[in-house]
Amino acid sequence: MQSSAKGFYCAYNKARSQVFATVKCGLKKLCANFASLRLCGKNTLRSSLPILIAVMATFCFIAPLRPILAQTMKVAAPEFKIPNTLAEWQTNRKAVRDTLIKLMGALPARPKTPLVQIISREDKGNYFEERFTFDNGAGATVPGVVLIPKGHLRKYPAIYYCHWHGGNYDLGKRELFTTHHTPQIPADVLTQMGFLVVAIDAYCFGERSGNGPGGTNEKGGAEELSTSKRELWLGRSLWSMMIHDDRMAIDYLFTRPDVDVSRVAVTGISMGATRTWWLMALDERLKTGVAVGCMTRYEDLIAAQQLKAHGIYYFVPGMLNHFDTEAIISLAAPRPMLFMTGDEDSGSPVEGIYRIEKVAKRAYQLYGAEGSFVNVVYPHTGHVYTADMWERMTRWMMTQLK
Repeated sequence: MQSSAKGFYCAYNKARSQVFATVKCGLKKLCANFASLRLCGKNTLRSSLPILIAVMATFCFIAPLRPILAQTMKVAAPEFKIPNTLAEWQTNRKAVRDTLIKLMGALPARPKTPLVQIISREDKGNYFEERFTFDNGAGATVPGVVLIPKGHLRKYPAIYYCHWHGGNYDLGKRELFTTHHTPQIPADVLTQMGFLVVAIDAYCFGERSGNGPGGTNEKGGAEELSTSKRELWLGRSLWSMMIHDDRMAIDYLFTRPDVDVSRVAVTGISMGATRTWWLMALDERLKTGVAVGCMTRYEDLIAAQQLKAHGIYYFVPGMLNHFDTEAIISLAAPRPMLFMTGDEDSGSPVEGIYRIEKVAKRAYQLYGAEGSFVNVVYPHTGHVYTADMWERMTRWMMTQLK
């Protein structure tokens, strides 16, 4: 916040307090006068009119100041521009990614080959299900699942599936096996399409619920808040650790002998969508991604007064000192990406969606791959996974991975 803006804000607040104190006093007198109107006659009404006019004038004066104050207090990241040449962009691209990694804070090292323990393997009829765990290097055990199609291929195209938030802390990766927010059961559909699927529980979700700093009796939003506080003390955000765990799980996916490493995608809705485009930005091995909802430009989120639409886990300190969402999403270029968002999704102001698209498409154009960036905004649609979105996602995966 600039000092001039801060000074204006303080002066405005002081003046406003004085004005409202005067208004309050005037209103009391006005009410008293009107209460005695029948006893005192028309002269009382005439004497009250100046007070009434003063009250109305005061509010007429204050109301226009609100947008002025909002503009003065506006939070804005430095403008992010895609340069005119591919060579310049490739230099800038590396700098943006390096900055993004630095902003994530003091993360534990990712081993070159993750030490994964296979817990079980079961025949589920249409696919095999393997359960696994790994240590994330920060004292947490990450549980995950692998779904392997019943086919005759030696190697399968794979999808890393990012579960959503939605306050469903008990769900986590189990959303693969439900229609809680998807039109069809992801586990059944994706394996029948011939995709190997990997998913993990993020911090505070699924099997990890109750494993936070507050112990087994602290779950849900309280656990998420406590975990966020602890991670900040350690020099990183909870979001950074969530992405760290995702990257370790993807590292494991790429070591599996039954995975075609040239055909690996990532997808998810809501928090899973944000994980999707962050992972596409950070991991060049991912061939494509599909993000449903949460195409959120942070500056526009603030302007829309919708920070409440996202939990405390979501925020990375210092980001807007460098760039906004369009810089992160542009890092995915030229690899194909599909975004699908409702225009009534309060957590993704539509003005921000189009600003992201404008910048990201420019990055794709430098590679001659403008058609590989697809952004679909659904009219009169909120934060949901519609049947049409689901059909587009599955068709996209078949086109890009088969």
